[in-house]
Amino acid sequence: MVKRTLLSILALTLAFAFNVEEPSAKDNLILATATTGGTYYPVGVAIGTLSSIKLAKSHQITVTAINSAGSGENIQMLKNNEAQMAILQALYGLNAYRGEGPYAGSPMKDFRSVTMLWENVEHFALLKKYATTGTITDLQKIQGKKFSIGKRGSGTEGSGRTILATQGIDPKKDMTLEFLSYNPTAQAMMDGRIVGGNIPAGPPVASITQLFAQLGDKKVKILDFTDQQLTTIQAKFPIWNRYLIKAGTYPGQKDDIKTISQPNFLAVHPNVSEETVYLITKTIYENLPFLATIHKATKVMKIEKAINGLPVPLHPGAAKYYREAGLTIPEALL
Repeated sequence: MVKRTLLSILALTLAFAFNVEEPSAKDNLILATATTGGTYYPVGVAIGTLSSIKLAKSHQITVTAINSAGSGENIQMLKNNEAQMAILQALYGLNAYRGEGPYAGSPMKDFRSVTMLWENVEHFALLKKYATTGTITDLQKIQGKKFSIGKRGSGTEGSGRTILATQGIDPKKDMTLEFLSYNPTAQAMMDGRIVGGNIPAGPPVASITQLFAQLGDKKVKILDFTDQQLTTIQAKFPIWNRYLIKAGTYPGQKDDIKTISQPNFLAVHPNVSEETVYLITKTIYENLPFLATIHKATKVMKIEKAINGLPVPLHPGAAKYYREAGLTIPEALL
């Protein structure tokens, strides 16, 4: 709630600073994000604020970010046109578009790619007294204790279940699942009500920072993935890659965390006009320093990486901007 309030104040302050008038909007777009304790929400607020500041007065385009349960709900909101834009995990986007995984036999194609945003870094947090190897396989040995997999229907739950399955870990048999969002997961670990949780987001993640600040490096462990464990995951889901969270990223973190990551991307409903998506894409890439001031995760964004690893085709408006920027667009994204 505090984070949401501060971000709302930021949006209003910037709107006044840039003298944004309340428009008679040609396109009044809703951008679905995720829970407020992760990275999706503040990045979504930054994109919405930036787009509205730059485009409301001149082109009658506004973008308003809202929180949600994450990728699973966001795809449904796009389908129902309850949101016209959304931040999605690559895994959810790929499965939905192809009709695989939770969408087996029922593909959902009511979205297109705009841009890659940042890498969704896996933070499988565990109380250190249960971390015997320090790797993801420790979750097979917690003997039915409570573990938060993420909110029901969220991208967090989906990616968590997918990763655990590749390692032969059965959540029904090896743990008792709780379905908490990021901040409540960290709080429940600090209170001793659960032993761990799944918190995938771009570091530094506020809830993980809180966890380290309260419990310290001696009481909490972010589980590593060995090279062999990563290879096993990549055999079925090549969207995940090695990611190193450097020592000092979190309070008292003395060692590098050898985890993995998958990309997140900005999606849009196909019915949003080519002009609107072109202008939003152009605005994002002409104002990357602004986004970086809102959340460090966006510091990795570069035009050269904009279309890397996108799981579904580009919206024509985004493709138009990338051609102008000199990018070569693969046939699969057109």
